Amino acid sequence: MSEVVLPALGESVTEGTVTRWLKKVGETVAVDEPLVEVSTDKVDTEIPSPFAGVVQQILVAEDETVAVGAVLAIVGEGAASTPAPVAAPEPVVAEVPAPAPVVAAPPAPPVVAAPVPVVASAPVVPAVSESESDPNYITPIVRKLAHELGVNLSGLRGTGVGGRIRKEDVIAAGSSTSASASSPAANAHVPSAASPLRGTTESMSRLRKVLAERAVASMQQTAQLTTVVEVDVTRIANLRKRVQSEFVAKAGTKLTFMPFFTLAAAEALRAHPKINSSVDGERIVYHPSENISFAVDTERGLLTPVIRDAGSLNLVQIAQQISDLADRTRSNQLKPDELSGGTFTLTNTGSRGALFDTPVVFLPQSAILGTGIVTKRPAVVTDAEGNESIAIRSLVYLALSYDHRTIDGADASRFLVDVKARLEAAQFDSNLGF
Repeated sequence: MSEVVLPALGESVTEGTVTRWLKKVGETVAVDEPLVEVSTDKVDTEIPSPFAGVVQQILVAEDETVAVGAVLAIVGEGAASTPAPVAAPEPVVAEVPAPAPVVAAPPAPPVVAAPVPVVASAPVVPAVSESESDPNYITPIVRKLAHELGVNLSGLRGTGVGGRIRKEDVIAAGSSTSASASSPAANAHVPSAASPLRGTTESMSRLRKVLAERAVASMQQTAQLTTVVEVDVTRIANLRKRVQSEFVAKAGTKLTFMPFFTLAAAEALRAHPKINSSVDGERIVYHPSENISFAVDTERGLLTPVIRDAGSLNLVQIAQQISDLADRTRSNQLKPDELSGGTFTLTNTGSRGALFDTPVVFLPQSAILGTGIVTKRPAVVTDAEGNESIAIRSLVYLALSYDHRTIDGADASRFLVDVKARLEAAQFDSNLGF
């Protein structure tokens, strides 16, 4: 028998909450195969089994919080076919002999009755989380997303544990079908179906509780203000079209607007250290590097992995880090330390169609930049001779929320104007990385 314990998931992580068991008692698990999902105040992650064998016991129930080092489960050696039936009779044999001598010694038939509890107890084992570990189980959020994107779940292959369909599978399928949905009939609006969550009640997850506490603490302890500018990114849009195929070949991922926003912000932070600072009592700490957190929307809530020293990276490197960190965040593969150390945050609120919002600054950072959706709109343009005309341009709103205790409106405006100038000039050829 081998004990599976809750490992250290980061320097400052002392405990974790079991959110979902991926294996049931009696099931076989391989070395490094995901065994259980655990939530901490920094990240939700899958804990792999350090041993191969059969799950003999589950010692921590779902939604139970334990300290680092606590025993989560017992894994025993042996073939998958034999331990399963052996594990079930053990508690039955322990229970049946006790009542037999007390009730009556003569009746031998109670020995025959032993198989009856075995049959009855079998369904109890999966009750740890039968619906959640069933590969055919699809969460309400995934069903709703599939309906919104017009994805047929019956013909979709999942990449989750046991072939379970995850949110990422639906998004990937939706992006492949959206290309063919260009006709007016295909783009006709269909009212969304009522969510299964409607009229129900659920407990907050550990991650949601932490996010709620930090959001309230930030709003209570800081004086937050938001400043917005409009940026013409037409030249960047043209640059993306020109280098997209070569970029994908080099980076292995598409060139979106996000790497440009990240690099422009990182460069501007060097010249405007107040925006890249933290408050420590009555002191202001100006950070020596630009470690940019970026918001990732997951089924569990909002998480912000960090791109370290972003100003020293080229667009290929930034795009690769965004893609890798976002994928691992959504699949619970992120390390807690990859969520710490951010000095400034970018949140792409335009990814879901919003023009802009007023994002909340999370302590200990002093500012967060929200990037809205890039849309084509008529705008006044001026040529080299100073002549003005109206043209269709690609425009985006950038909204900077900041701690007004240490950052004034003028500071915010100067930062945004520099970011705007860098993006509108679109001189990024030397920053491409190839």
